[in-house]
Amino acid sequence: MTRGLTIALDGMGGDHGPETVIGGVEVASVRHPDVRFLIYGDETKIRPLLEKHPRVLSVSEIVHTDVAVSMEDKPSQALRRGRKTSSMWLAIDAVKEGRAQAAVSAGNTGALMAMAKVILKTMPNVERPALAALWPTARGESVALDLGATVGADGYQLVQFAVMGEAFARVIFNLERPTVGLLNIGEEEVKGTEGVKLAAQMLREADLPMHFHGFVEGDDIAKGTVDVIVTDGYTGNIALKTAEGMVRLVVDYLRAAMRSSLLSRLGYLLAYGAFRALAKKLDPRASNGAVFLGLNGLVVKSHGGTDAIGFAAAIDVAVDVASADLLSKIVADLDRLSGFATAVANRKENADIVESEAVLS
Repeated sequence: MTRGLTIALDGMGGDHGPETVIGGVEVASVRHPDVRFLIYGDETKIRPLLEKHPRVLSVSEIVHTDVAVSMEDKPSQALRRGRKTSSMWLAIDAVKEGRAQAAVSAGNTGALMAMAKVILKTMPNVERPALAALWPTARGESVALDLGATVGADGYQLVQFAVMGEAFARVIFNLERPTVGLLNIGEEEVKGTEGVKLAAQMLREADLPMHFHGFVEGDDIAKGTVDVIVTDGYTGNIALKTAEGMVRLVVDYLRAAMRSSLLSRLGYLLAYGAFRALAKKLDPRASNGAVFLGLNGLVVKSHGGTDAIGFAAAIDVAVDVASADLLSKIVADLDRLSGFATAVANRKENADIVESEAVLS
């Protein structure tokens, strides 16, 4: 249900600022006519754009601020300069104060993560947050996390990522028990780091609303072998940027091939419908919008260089997770995980005591 839902927007974020944001709201407001928007930023730049879109103006409120976080700002600089006054800070703070159910920004990723952690804090039972997004696959889409929020993660943190990812998949894909895989250098149990192997052991034993598939490799991502791919932020971000680069390479190759000769151009015209369908599948705007999971509030990161169509997709993600009450599902599953982890720790402690007594006797 989207009735009564309010989304806070960083109106100055991204490479193109208010133009992209207002254009995105125009597209999203058609899909979600009951949703209202709080737009934070320079009113002198935002209002003239809004007045060109009467429908957006009727469902939006502008909150003026002169301060905007630039794409070049370091997180520490953004916190010092934009604390409590920037459009990014105010949009996130609206979620904390209950004026909005989710915030969306196309701004600086590091600054957005830093501000979100300072304002919203991490959930109980969460050591580090994760950045989750939809990944196009041969089967449709999968959830991938972490894509850069946490560089490096131990075994228990990977398990937390898996729990947050399966909750996200249940909401987005309407699945009762999503399949979850740990990204590894092989499917065999003996392969991988100790942290990855420990996470796999815990996920096999834990009673969680997921089906743990086991290890998956890099080519399984594109195949769509599982609904949720779990890795640390270092590996996940490299995989994401590699995939984005390969898509651009394929598109460039196709474009060059279609222009290489008169016969190629004729072939393109004959296969125009197929090429349009391919372009739609490869369009990164359709999967735009990554969610910071593990915080006491919903924040969605849009790609900084996207256009109105892509920003609207990020708003779609915000509406979906907010209306489905994603946070309560994550909290419930993390509570179950915490109980399991406590039981494992007690079992290990008892085993150590028995072993010590055996040695002493």
